[in-house]
Amino acid sequence: MRPRLSGATASVAALGLLGPLLTACGSSDRHDGTTLRLVAAEYGTSPATSSQAYWDKLAATFSAAHPGKKVEVTLYPWADVDREVTRMVDEGNAPDVALMGAYSDFAAQGRLYAASDLLSIRAEANFLRPLAEAGSVDDTLYGLPFVASSRLLFYNEELFDQAGAKPPKTWSDLKDAAEALKDEGVLYPYALPLGPEEAHAEALIWELSNGGGYSGNTGGYAIASEQNTQTFRWIKDNLVSPGLTGPIAPAELNRQDAFAAFLRGDVGMLNGYPSLLHEARAKGLKVGTLSMPVSDTLRVGQTLPSAGVADWMMAFKHDGNRELVGSFLEFVYEDKNLNEFAGRYHLLPSTVSATQSSKDAAADPSGAQFLNALRGAELYPVNEPSWLQVSNTIKRNIGKAVAPSADPKAVLEDIARQARDAEQQR
Repeated sequence: MRPRLSGATASVAALGLLGPLLTACGSSDRHDGTTLRLVAAEYGTSPATSSQAYWDKLAATFSAAHPGKKVEVTLYPWADVDREVTRMVDEGNAPDVALMGAYSDFAAQGRLYAASDLLSIRAEANFLRPLAEAGSVDDTLYGLPFVASSRLLFYNEELFDQAGAKPPKTWSDLKDAAEALKDEGVLYPYALPLGPEEAHAEALIWELSNGGGYSGNTGGYAIASEQNTQTFRWIKDNLVSPGLTGPIAPAELNRQDAFAAFLRGDVGMLNGYPSLLHEARAKGLKVGTLSMPVSDTLRVGQTLPSAGVADWMMAFKHDGNRELVGSFLEFVYEDKNLNEFAGRYHLLPSTVSATQSSKDAAADPSGAQFLNALRGAELYPVNEPSWLQVSNTIKRNIGKAVAPSADPKAVLEDIARQARDAEQQR
């Protein structure tokens, strides 16, 4: 989502091109049932693509249909929005609704409405199941998934043809293709972005492809599991050490830099999401997409989940705001409104009905492939109250697991220890 599982896209505001934006005149700290305050992440990548246009239109349409009601929208870059909302909450000035990358900390504090307090039964039941499960704590939906993305392996078809490489189905296939690409002079045979921007996404993709992941079977974290240890040992020995991941150490390669290299034609393979595919095609690149290759140690025919990312709407409890918030969220999640936002940023809508009516998915076989992957996806454990802190720990440290002198098991165990400490602090 960031693309986000983090936000779904990089924000221009994060680059200093755009500050907090406010629609409507002035701001209000009242929760009297007439003014709704929404704080949202900025999804645009330039002033021309800022999310403000969408929210301005939506707020105006909602107000026209609900005389006497208005919506104030403040946008923050993805790098700042979680911190800014936390600050507002700590100062006793929480917004009515927030759109950001994590919700469970506020749910654990009892600050959020449950979806059943706000939405009709039909609207609550309309969310795609993997997203609804990730948005639930103790079987109660608090984080309303807004837009999402799944991840597929992208490969440059022209570079593959030049190298005589075949689309990989297993890890050993991926290694063979990477070796052929390297022999052909491709700068990044496989781009492995384990830098701090979004390392937790790349790590999860690989962990899932070996039957692992961040979550244990009985809840909590399983970061240093045997499967995960095997995964990072294989990556280190078979991709990083032989020089198949490019000139920049994985721990220093951020997602956006890897994507930029892919768009330049310097990358043979990498994991990507729908908006990158759209950009690549706009540049004339021929891109193939397929599910992430799986470990050779898995049994034949074993089905594994893909990695999914979603961004979350949440509604804060205030005296007198429940009816207005419920009306607004019902409006936001109408198919036409949700699909307009998802289509604007080439992301996936979060509801069953919106995915069925999505023009992008109907017209593009790759769009359907992303949607199918999302339906069976595993998301970050965002319903763990400590996830925001744990994800930051993973981002900063997981790249160390594939460093030349590293012991992957020791690195994962250190991250797991910090995760346990974070859980105990809650």
